[in-house]
Amino acid sequence: MKKLLIIGSSTIHTYNYINLVQDYFDEILLLSHEKNENSTVNTRQINFRLGLNIFNSIKKIKKIVKEFNPSIIHIHQANSYAFISTLALKNSTIPQVLTAWGSDILINPRKSMILKKMLIFSLRSIDKATSDSMYMASEMKIYNSNLDIKIVNFGIDVNGKKVDKENIIYSNRSHNTLYNIDKVIYSFYKFVQLNSDWRLVVGATGKNTTKLKQLVKSLNIEDKVEFIGWVDSKINNKMYQKSKIYVSIPSSDATSISLLEAISNDCICFVSNLPANGEHILDSINGFIEPCLESIDFKKYDTIHQELLEKVNSIRKINYLKDTNKKKFLSIYDELLKKGRNENNTIS
Repeated sequence: MKKLLIIGSSTIHTYNYINLVQDYFDEILLLSHEKNENSTVNTRQINFRLGLNIFNSIKKIKKIVKEFNPSIIHIHQANSYAFISTLALKNSTIPQVLTAWGSDILINPRKSMILKKMLIFSLRSIDKATSDSMYMASEMKIYNSNLDIKIVNFGIDVNGKKVDKENIIYSNRSHNTLYNIDKVIYSFYKFVQLNSDWRLVVGATGKNTTKLKQLVKSLNIEDKVEFIGWVDSKINNKMYQKSKIYVSIPSSDATSISLLEAISNDCICFVSNLPANGEHILDSINGFIEPCLESIDFKKYDTIHQELLEKVNSIRKINYLKDTNKKKFLSIYDELLKKGRNENNTIS
């Protein structure tokens, strides 16, 4: 009987991953900071905050692991979730996988020496790691040169239906400072002065949503900008299909699933100059890598050769599909179930 213990935050990404691999296991248990009442996933709550609660959390994790007796333990995010879990599992013989999500590797360890030491401990405690980009994998190797890493992402669904593109710029990253949505709005403001038939559609929400709406109002472009908030996958996919341009310019990022979705729907992508983005965007071929986020020239979109863009993207999106990435994750499980705990040091 194959059992999977998932440890991670109660977010859509965690539940999407569980849906991806659930048919491989007979039973799945999720340990998270809170239970999603809308989910049928069997969940036990654990306090993963850093503080005096750590000792109680470690005790609870040990007890749950002993009772559930999983075949594989898969931790998502190399932050306090990983640190507290790997402390609890220090002497365990159960194979452990760790999937990094981005800021846990690219931002957190640079904030303080304590967070750096926590990451080093976690990466030295697990058997296998996954990264969604070669860049993040190389960063992980800095903290553990012997780490066994596989490049794999959560995968996307691709709707084969093709619709006519409209003069729409689509942005659906979170409304937090990291994602620079204000710079998207400023650049659109300059663009729309000479291209009045275009619209900017802003998805998602965040702590800066109110400020962003006020910015649009102050620039007097309310009739050109639409805030649609968080939308379901059907509406999100429809936006990719009909938008000519997709823009994602965070200050730090690993591989963004939304970028992969935009590429797979042949949007012309404007992205920030980050190593992970360079693994997916060929500058001036299927999008533009922007060195200056203060002034993005969206007018460049009309220099893209559409036939070449579609040819490049059709090759790339094969590796983005859920089925492709599901096979990669299951191959990790197969390997660990056969070998048990190991000490490889490769990136594959």
